[in-house]
Amino acid sequence: MKKTFIRFIAVLVLIVAAFVGYKYLTQPTLEAVPPIPPAPTESSATSAPKAAKVGGDSGAAASNATATAAKSGDPAVVPKGNILRIEVAGANSGVIEIKLRPDLAPNHVARIKALATAGKYDNVIFHRVIDGFMAQTGDIRFGIKGGNNQNAGMGSSDLPNLKAEFSQEKFTKGVVGMARGSSPDSANSQFFIMFADAPGLNGQYTIIGNVISGQDVVDAIKKGDSSRNGSVVEPDYMKSVRIE
Repeated sequence: MKKTFIRFIAVLVLIVAAFVGYKYLTQPTLEAVPPIPPAPTESSATSAPKAAKVGGDSGAAASNATATAAKSGDPAVVPKGNILRIEVAGANSGVIEIKLRPDLAPNHVARIKALATAGKYDNVIFHRVIDGFMAQTGDIRFGIKGGNNQNAGMGSSDLPNLKAEFSQEKFTKGVVGMARGSSPDSANSQFFIMFADAPGLNGQYTIIGNVISGQDVVDAIKKGDSSRNGSVVEPDYMKSVRIE
């Protein structure tokens, strides 16, 4: 009798395990950054490169210094057409300016510019916001303010996914990266802005730029429920997104 009971329990456990496994495998893949790192506030051991001083140089030296400063992310050196200006609205409001980095990820930056120029990012919510980690937005299919946002985070543009353009740049506070699914080559339209350093993301996600103005606005974006993977109730949104 005891052996029969044990066999029954074993069969029951196998049935439950099979059901859970099936449910997991059939869940849609979210276009998202990975789970919260064990220590999202952990600082990167490698400091960001210092920008070269451009004032006072001349000739070839000045040109080299300018190029070095541009690649380092120096906010003082921003070529025309490489600033992403985001007007945030909702419970919090303000303007965020992001210096785009085509030197790091030309194809991803071109995608962001194309969608912003077409107005596709206007009125798109920050659907996933995790305190101490990042704020994610850019779902232009399911993330439109006023629509049914139940599937926000699962959508993208009608354009093809992009091949990864990973770099040696570090994910530090203010850095902007492209969200993706399980495949490295699945980024499309969604992106995220860092609240803090996250070394665990280094070399795993494509960096497209960094905040040069309005980090306080970023930090004030309405946070989501950590028990629901950062899902936000009545989220803040991007009222307008422009290239300047």
